[in-house]
Amino acid sequence: MKYKIVIDSCGELLDRWKTDEKFESIPLTLTVGGEDIVDDESFNQAEFLEKVAQCPECPKSSCPSPERYRQAFDCDAEHVYAVTLSSNLSGSYNSAVLGKNLLSEDKPEQKVHVFNSCSASAGQTLIAMKIEECEEAGMDFEQVIKTVEEYIQSQNIYFVLENLETLRKNGRLSNMKAFVASALKIKPVMNGTPEGTIAQLDQARGINKALVKMVDYVVENAKDSAEKVLAITHCNCASRAEIVKEEILKRIEVKDVVVLDTAGVSSMYANDGGIIVSI
Repeated sequence: MKYKIVIDSCGELLDRWKTDEKFESIPLTLTVGGEDIVDDESFNQAEFLEKVAQCPECPKSSCPSPERYRQAFDCDAEHVYAVTLSSNLSGSYNSAVLGKNLLSEDKPEQKVHVFNSCSASAGQTLIAMKIEECEEAGMDFEQVIKTVEEYIQSQNIYFVLENLETLRKNGRLSNMKAFVASALKIKPVMNGTPEGTIAQLDQARGINKALVKMVDYVVENAKDSAEKVLAITHCNCASRAEIVKEEILKRIEVKDVVVLDTAGVSSMYANDGGIIVSI
């Protein structure tokens, strides 16, 4: 096997990757009311969202161990790449780097690179797609790393959520001003910063108006869009995702579009009805 792509479970897998040995998802663990839920192929989004809605405590996530990453990296692939959640949002990146270092003690010849996505969810999916594209084009290991790191710097991610409580209570909005407008149904338009933190771009009254503003930001900042893939991830709101896709495609041309339902970690943070867009 020439290459392998390891992606932590905040990044959604394309359907074709789920049966491809070149791809492996490393699960985070979600905790709701004292119950641990492994974010793997057994994850049931509907059950999870119901448990979150019924639990007074905020759900939490814990990252994979360095040993779990080491096991994933220890394979017969010539080139191994990992794509993790932003290091400013999770310990997954540091854990993967430790896993790489553990493996290098036993197999110093194994080529492994860990990408800090500076993103999450759909952003990670697109990064894995870029790695795949580079490898299939026959690039060497160092060239893939350089190309993908540049791609990460050019990537934009935006999201509109029905509910910010999980992000707020888990300290992921530390750089944002306190958000207390929920009674007015004010919905913020959020984005990922180049450093991989979360910022508020704008806000609107009601989710539909917020989505319109998000689409405006996507279109305005999408440079060279015809050469890029658009990814839309939704939490239990496929029709909303379809509307967002159609509105974006009315205004810009893209190379391809993928629309995915959130896996566990993204479901936890996006909450029911959340939309994430990356390009």
